[in-house]
Amino acid sequence: MSSPDTATLLIHCPDRPGLVHDVTGFIFAHRGNIIDLQQHIDPTLDAFFMRLEWSLENFTLEKDEIASRLQPLARRHDMQLRLHFASQKKRVALFVTKENHCLYDLLARHEAGDLPVEIPLIVANHDTLRPAAERFGIPFYHFPITKDNKQEQEAAQIELLKKERVDTVVLARYMQIISPAMIAAFPNQILNIHHSFLPAFVGAKPYHQAHARGVKIIGATSHYVTADLDEGPIVHQDVMRVSHEDSVQDLVRLGRDLEKTVLAKALWWHVRDQVLVYQNKTVVFE
Repeated sequence: MSSPDTATLLIHCPDRPGLVHDVTGFIFAHRGNIIDLQQHIDPTLDAFFMRLEWSLENFTLEKDEIASRLQPLARRHDMQLRLHFASQKKRVALFVTKENHCLYDLLARHEAGDLPVEIPLIVANHDTLRPAAERFGIPFYHFPITKDNKQEQEAAQIELLKKERVDTVVLARYMQIISPAMIAAFPNQILNIHHSFLPAFVGAKPYHQAHARGVKIIGATSHYVTADLDEGPIVHQDVMRVSHEDSVQDLVRLGRDLEKTVLAKALWWHVRDQVLVYQNKTVVFE
């Protein structure tokens, strides 16, 4: 027997008294049963953030009515709202180049039922990982990119993503800089994994940079992509201890495990609507 559908509401607005009362009152007035509620106040910004999930089993409003019925509440409190339904799985496109560890990890989690998304396609700028896509039965699209055709190829990628109704793009070690046009088409919907603990060691070959500095920890960072390279809102980070005995190759090998888990957890939070972006920072409701 399938569980009842749920709705999730993400809110941010100026902080003031009565916000929780008014939002929960709306849910109660329509016979909604609240399953989870988390809130956060940032006193430096005077900002209020909330994630609220409720059961739709006995809710008296139809799904297509909820957003419009919330508008008077939003106008009264100057709220920014995002509404999602658990039954409407996000459609995720995986972008790859040649490295396969993040791709295989996400595909394995998806196949095992541990990643509640649809993956309608894999996009690549090299043909190297086509066998992986074929093994999991996912369409693979190869877009060779050069300096001369990059703009044209990205336009074709955007057209394909729109055609396939993709709402989230995951850069699973996709080694291309994303253009402003792609970012504008998917704002705060392009999730990247960077193989260092940002803001340290941005750009290419961060493990080589870390080894040269003799660091004692290495890290990985998953963040949303913005026009500023490796400076988008951070969703998740983790670290691992290393020592002077570890070579660059050791750091790369150890770092791959971090990259897989950090990206997977960031994507999990994203697809479950647990992330709010505000002023290039995130509030993650774990």
